[in-house]
Amino acid sequence: MNQEIKRKVLCVFKDLHRTRQTVFQGDTTTLSAAREKINSEFCKHKNETSVDKIEELIAKGQEVAKVLSVSVIQAEQHDSGMYKVKLRPDVVTIDNNPYTPMPEHMIGPFKKKKTKCQEDS
Repeated sequence: MNQEIKRKVLCVFKDLHRTRQTVFQGDTTTLSAAREKINSEFCKHKNETSVDKIEELIAKGQEVAKVLSVSVIQAEQHDSGMYKVKLRPDVVTIDNNPYTPMPEHMIGPFKKKKTKCQEDS
């Protein structure tokens, strides 16, 4: 394995751990479980020699870090039964990522065709 690939693997490893610390901040149980999962996945593939497979695993690791950072939120239940949600600025919500309809050119072949019954009504 060349140095460039090793550097990429190490960067993804560190990025996943940084993301874990940010996303699960204050939740020691989940922080520990996430650390174990990251470490076990990297150990499971430590003897991989195929550059293509390693690149695929690097891409998967980057995707996991991205999904964690934009999708996972923390909620804490209080005595009253209400939950307090901790939203980080990078979490995608409806407010910061409004719905936009699919462009017409992408719908084309999947557009529902009108039937004779629909045209008469």
